[in-house]
Amino acid sequence: MSDSQALNMPYVWMICLVAACGGLLFGYDWVVIGGAKPFYEAYFGITDAAMSGWAMSSALLGCVLGAAVSGSLSDRFGRRLPLIIAAVLFTASGIGTALAFNFDSFVFWRIAGGVGIGLASALAPVYIAEISPAEKRGRFVAVNQLTIVLGVLAAQLINLMIAEPVASAAAQADILQSWNGQTGWRYMFGAEAIPAAVFLVLMFVVPESPRWLAKANRYAQAEKVLGRIGSAGYARSTLADIRRSLGSESQKVPFSALWEPRVRPIVLMGIVLAVFQQWCGINVIFNYAQEIFASAGFDINDTLKSIVATGLINLIFTLLALPLVDKIGRRRLMQLGSAGLTVIYILIGLAYTFGVMGLPVLLLVLVAIAIYAMTLAPVTWVLLSEIFPNRVRGNAMAVGTLALWIACFFLTYTFPLMNAALGAAGSFFIYAVICLAGWIFIQCKVPETRGVTLEVLEQRLSRTAAERKTDDAAVSQSR
Repeated sequence: MSDSQALNMPYVWMICLVAACGGLLFGYDWVVIGGAKPFYEAYFGITDAAMSGWAMSSALLGCVLGAAVSGSLSDRFGRRLPLIIAAVLFTASGIGTALAFNFDSFVFWRIAGGVGIGLASALAPVYIAEISPAEKRGRFVAVNQLTIVLGVLAAQLINLMIAEPVASAAAQADILQSWNGQTGWRYMFGAEAIPAAVFLVLMFVVPESPRWLAKANRYAQAEKVLGRIGSAGYARSTLADIRRSLGSESQKVPFSALWEPRVRPIVLMGIVLAVFQQWCGINVIFNYAQEIFASAGFDINDTLKSIVATGLINLIFTLLALPLVDKIGRRRLMQLGSAGLTVIYILIGLAYTFGVMGLPVLLLVLVAIAIYAMTLAPVTWVLLSEIFPNRVRGNAMAVGTLALWIACFFLTYTFPLMNAALGAAGSFFIYAVICLAGWIFIQCKVPETRGVTLEVLEQRLSRTAAERKTDDAAVSQSR
């Protein structure tokens, strides 16, 4: 990059790290329930699989709602305000869940936190992608995944530090009478309110997305933000590219624009990638770690330590993924991840089938998390944040994220039922088949996106979709 287009990297890092705090809270809120599960279930008297599934998956309904409204909110008010709303919801959810004294209020505040997750998961990657320079975009968006992982690990460590030791054979009635069953689980949820309040304050420091400002015809403000990200030359050239990509579009683009022939294949690609990231099965390990490790022969105290081990592996391999996203590329990492998980799930299923329990299962689970952390976890969010055209990015990202959380809801809600019907072995064999199908889709449909601006990428993807339509029509006529 020439001196005339030099970048202010400390400022870019500051913006991206603040926005990525939404990912940290997303990770904490998403995983804290796994470690608290045996304790709040004892408090609320949860004994059947359906009620357990509802308690675990209720927040995901909020995720669906948050993702569903994120597009209209971000297109109308920008990327920044909905992230501020998410911070408020995270803060309220942490406090409200900690103070819940009946199951209905517990579920209500879990859903409220889920709305915050839905907003943050849809908009933080988009905001970071729209701020970042092209050659570093993959790394910056992957930082959002890193903060999700840090949030996951923070929840696991806090759960471990708060929980007092429990007798290995403790029944639910014994847990209910313990400090964990009465009070400890409340601290686990309530701890979220502290980083949420910090995130809320910091969001008032960062600017609005320059690409949204240009879409809203606020070109002077967009150029000013770009001028803080880079030099005056960078601001002028980037704004010119953005204006060309927007053409004559106004701020409000109808939702039906997502189904235009040049856009629809890209949106459908995003939906499939989002659903696959959830149905690949890793989130079951985080949300139902207690059941998985218990079925492998671990008691409740060993399980909490094993859950922390999964978080540490997740963090280490997410850090390793950051440079690989821009060096190896998105497509190859997605291929490696889907193929690797297919093999590991088959091995886990065989371990359960033949009664190989304990340490072998833990090691296989850790390998699966390592593969996911280096590939599908960060790369899916990178792809979703960059493949959609500028003028429809808010609504398209909302659709992709909505599909992701609907898929996550069904995955989380159905696992206790599927596990009861098929056992752990059958469940993991099913996830292996899904990962194989995901590899085939990536091989056939997903292009490489690294190293180009969002505007150039938009031209390439739209042209490919149009050419594919023309080719199909020519084939039909020849018949």
